[in-house]
Amino acid sequence: MGWRLDALAVLTACEAAEKCRHALAALDARDDPEAERGLAPPPRPGRPAEPVLVLPRDAPKRGLGSAGGRVALLHALAHIELNAIDLAFDMALRFVGDAWSAGLDPASFAADWISIGREEAQHFLMLEARLRALGSHYGALPAHDGLWEAAEATADSLLARLAIAPMVLEARGLDVTPGMAERLEEAGDRESARVLETIYADEIGHVAKGVAWFEALCRTRGADPKETFAELVDARFRGRLKPPFNDAGRMAAGLGRGYYAMA
Repeated sequence: MGWRLDALAVLTACEAAEKCRHALAALDARDDPEAERGLAPPPRPGRPAEPVLVLPRDAPKRGLGSAGGRVALLHALAHIELNAIDLAFDMALRFVGDAWSAGLDPASFAADWISIGREEAQHFLMLEARLRALGSHYGALPAHDGLWEAAEATADSLLARLAIAPMVLEARGLDVTPGMAERLEEAGDRESARVLETIYADEIGHVAKGVAWFEALCRTRGADPKETFAELVDARFRGRLKPPFNDAGRMAAGLGRGYYAMA
C-alpha cells in the first residue's frame, strides 16, 4: 500500500479518530512516489455525524472569560484542525500531478503535505484531549464549513489553492493564535495555552512550505509571486485580508508584508 492509498484512507474516513490514525500512519511519498498513480480524492472528505454544520454567524461565541467560552474556542480550533488534515492530504493527492506537470519534484511536494497532515492530526488530538479534560468533546457544539468551502473554490487550481489555503487562511492563524494563547494563560488555562503555542510554532512551518511551493510554481510560469497572490486573493477569496497582522510570524514563514500589502 502506497502513499496515495494512505491519503485516500484519510480523506474517506468519517470518524475523527480514524482519520487521525490514518494520517499519523501515512507513508512518506518519497518512499514509493509512483504507487497507485491515477487515484483521485473524493469530492468531499468523510465527516463524522457531529458536529452539526451551521452558518458562521450561528457558530458558538468564543469569549474566554468563562469555561464555556474556552470550550467553544477549543472546539472551533479542533474543527479547523480536522479540516486541515483533509486539506493537506487533498493537496497531496489532488495536485501532485500538477506539480509534476509544472516541472516541480512531485514526491517532495506530496511528502511536504503529508507531513503537514500528520502534524494537523497531532494538533486535533491535543485539542480533543483538552476538550475532554474540560468536560466536553469534539462534536458537542455546532461548527461551520467555511474552510472546506474555500477548498472547493480552489479545487481546479494548484496556484489558487496554495494562495488561499496556507497563505491566507493558515496565515490568519499566525495573526490570532499568540493572542488567544495569552488570553487562555490569563484565564488560568495554562495547559490549553501550551497547546496553542505548539500549534503556532508548527503552523509557521506549514505556511512556509505553502509560500515555498507557491513561489516555485510562479517561477515556472515567469510570474511575479506577489502580484499573482494579489490577483488570486481578489478572484478566489471572499473578503479582504484584514489587519492586525503578526508581521514577525508571517516573516518567519516567508510571507513578507509585500504580499499582504498588495492584496
